[in-house]
Amino acid sequence: MKHNYFITGIGTEVGKTIVSAIVTEAIEADYWKPIQAGDLDNSDRHKVQKLVSNKNTVFHKNSFALNMPMSPHAAAEIDEVKITSKKVKRPKTKNNLVIEGAGGLLVPISDKETIADLMLKEDRIILVSRHYLGSINHTLLTVEALKSRGLNCFGIIFSGEENKSTESIIEKMSGLPILGRIEQEPYFDQNVVKEYAEIFREKLK
Repeated sequence: MKHNYFITGIGTEVGKTIVSAIVTEAIEADYWKPIQAGDLDNSDRHKVQKLVSNKNTVFHKNSFALNMPMSPHAAAEIDEVKITSKKVKRPKTKNNLVIEGAGGLLVPISDKETIADLMLKEDRIILVSRHYLGSINHTLLTVEALKSRGLNCFGIIFSGEENKSTESIIEKMSGLPILGRIEQEPYFDQNVVKEYAEIFREKLK
């Protein structure tokens, strides 16, 4: 049975793209980022493509590729484009699909919708959390927002330097499975991604 894995974060720059590459490699899924804002020459799709080495993954085009590195609603305004969730069409594939969100769950894509409106009830949503002052609150707020929308949080992945106290209280209070952690590596390349893919493969099935 095929699944869609939607990778979201507790904020921006928490490690969603690295997690997307590892999950894509682990299950040899297809990859898709619905909305890319800024960095069009070195987009998240380009980055994941460089990190994934299996031969089965297909990298699907963005529904919207916006020029400015801003919140999608603001970047779309500058590009004079109107984003709606209905215009964000999922690619047709018989393979599992990894979908990478933009920023956090409630990042606006217009003045009426957010990234959460791109998620479906059957999606396996993976929440990426990274320790910083305030990250417990941001993680638990995101979990609450997912639950209130009836969305399925498949589990949490921690990225960056370990903080046992933060991680254990998040696990206890969220009641969600912890799928694992990705260390603050000096660099990520295909080999490092492959090593993490081995660790995560079983937990993703």
